[in-house]
Amino acid sequence: MTTTVVWLRDDLRLHDNPALHEAAERGGQTAVLYVLDEARDIRPLGAAARWWLHHSLQVLEEKLRGTGTQLILRRGNATVVVKDLVEETGAETVLWNRRYGLAERTADANLKEWAQKQGIHAQSFQANLMFEPWQVKTGQGGNYKVFTPFWRACLAQPEPREPLPAPEELKPAKLAGTNRKPSSDNLDAWQLLPTAPDWAGGLRAEWTPGEVGAHQRLDEFLDERLTDYVDGRERPDKESTSRLSPHLRFGEISPFQIWHAAKASRTADVAHELQTFGSEVGWREFCWQLLYYNPDLAYRNYRREYDAFEWEKDTDDDVRAWQQGRTGYPMVDAGMRQLWETGWMHNRVRMVTASFLIKNLLVGWRVGEQWFWDTLVDADAANNPANWQWVAGSGADAAPYFRIFNPVTQSRKFDPDGAYLRRFLPELSELDSKDVHRPWNSPGAAAAGYPMPIVDLGETRQRALDAYAKVKDRSR
Repeated sequence: MTTTVVWLRDDLRLHDNPALHEAAERGGQTAVLYVLDEARDIRPLGAAARWWLHHSLQVLEEKLRGTGTQLILRRGNATVVVKDLVEETGAETVLWNRRYGLAERTADANLKEWAQKQGIHAQSFQANLMFEPWQVKTGQGGNYKVFTPFWRACLAQPEPREPLPAPEELKPAKLAGTNRKPSSDNLDAWQLLPTAPDWAGGLRAEWTPGEVGAHQRLDEFLDERLTDYVDGRERPDKESTSRLSPHLRFGEISPFQIWHAAKASRTADVAHELQTFGSEVGWREFCWQLLYYNPDLAYRNYRREYDAFEWEKDTDDDVRAWQQGRTGYPMVDAGMRQLWETGWMHNRVRMVTASFLIKNLLVGWRVGEQWFWDTLVDADAANNPANWQWVAGSGADAAPYFRIFNPVTQSRKFDPDGAYLRRFLPELSELDSKDVHRPWNSPGAAAAGYPMPIVDLGETRQRALDAYAKVKDRSR
């Protein structure tokens, strides 16, 4: 009986999983493998992502048992681990869904080259992007640096394919020449969950990792939140966004599934909302194209002229206040505490908190990117650095350098009654809708222990503009 190894990575689902679907079509035995990759050039997962991964793998393991096979868990250098499993099982085929970071692509290419030399069929599939980076080109054959024409070019492409069904039955693989199953690590032994202390209570209350949880989120969004999406998506005090980002990050749902589910719900009432929602999915595709052509996006300025930017030194106290939500500016502090409690932050507030760190505190964007990488359940290798560089002005299609989000103006506009602020800042719960945005003049806030502002917004705004102007002058 033939044996196929399916190597899963950021695609922890059964439905619309091309590699799994191909294995089921081939028949024979299937070894489904997930590797906790410890290769030195692969960026280690942050703590919040490790929490999510544990629970997502639990769900995937259960769903695979329902098809008749097991999930094989192993850790180490993934390329080596995959080769070992292929040899152990005598597999003739190894399948996976494509990745787009340079280190990941290199590992995949090396594995494919090894397989071909061994006479083993190796095949990869498009699964986690609707438009692969090399598919969408400018008229001159280059890659896009601005989102709007990129997304317009995507929409001019053929319609994204229909989602694939989940395999109904998979025969478990055996060790070559035996009736024994391949060995698998115990998931708990990977110690992905926090224990000392267990800080994940808020994550457990907020999220349901796994394929089922992903589709519940999508259904709730399309059924209950879509009609208010265009206006409501900017309001952190409302439940108007899809919150699908962590499910997409771990591949518990595919963009093809989201695209076609949204298309099926399309009516005249929600046409504008779906167009706007589609562009948000498109921004994710754009970020992955940026990473494909700029593999050092998390470490180097996309716009190299910003290498000369002069960041403030001796900012440890300011960074700590920002991380802990103790800056004295409610919109910033509420966002940072939401992040710590739930592993997620509303996108509008992400821009405000990032702008405050970069422009009001003059702290380099890499510091914030690394903190978000460690604390966000949806931090991925493309969106996280691309969005931080967008705010910093050093990225592709970036916000103008002179755009500095005022956290007071932003909270008044997008959280007018202060409901979001009060939810995450209990010290301000007794303040009225006017004072909650500027609590430093309220005796109640001080008495409750809310801090005074650590910087002056006007002074630091001018300082940032002066620093950015120096970079502009040098680049002329």
